[in-house]
Amino acid sequence: MATNKILIVDDDENICELLRLYLEKDGFETCTAFDGEQALALVDEYAPDLVLLDIMLPKLDGWQVCRQIRQASEVPIIMLTAKGETFDKVLGLELGADDYVTKPFDTKEVLARIKAVLRRTGDVEREALQKEVRFDKLRINLTNYELTVNGQNIDTPPKELELIYHLASNPNRVYTRDQLLDEVWGFDYYGDSRTVDVHVKRLREKLEGVSDRWNLKTVWGVGYKFEVK
Repeated sequence: MATNKILIVDDDENICELLRLYLEKDGFETCTAFDGEQALALVDEYAPDLVLLDIMLPKLDGWQVCRQIRQASEVPIIMLTAKGETFDKVLGLELGADDYVTKPFDTKEVLARIKAVLRRTGDVEREALQKEVRFDKLRINLTNYELTVNGQNIDTPPKELELIYHLASNPNRVYTRDQLLDEVWGFDYYGDSRTVDVHVKRLREKLEGVSDRWNLKTVWGVGYKFEVK
């Protein structure tokens, strides 16, 4: 199996060195950049499997770098930020970042986030030809983001569709709310399980009574499952 290459972008050389040592100890190959222009050049030259990208950078800031990378590449990006404001997080994700870590960070957390993002993006590549699941009177297509019930397309927000697709792709498997937050939302929603409950409630309004062969079921005290009878 090929070694994953990580591009570390931060103008603090101590942080770069800390991350480099920690990631290489875990078997990753690394490369470092200390400003935005150098980062963009290395994305082309080094072809990393993932970019750790600080926001406050000389020459071009992290937002600009993220935006320019996304114009040409789908390489996973994890933003590093000393700011904890929701605006920063939302902006990064809207620009195409896959996750973010707030400084000061624990290197173990960074490593866990890297592995989670690589796992998710790897799953996406493997499943590129398997983006649809079908059950009685139900079709969930994640390629076109279409939910079809009784032959009718139902307008469904992206996260609702991703949630029902994830559950229906693993029928009869019980997921906790935290697992669903991690695997469907994929970033820092930890601790707010109401997000899952609200999305399940809305899905139930669309799917209630459609078929007696499957059901979006609550497993009390645990979480949810897509039950197939």
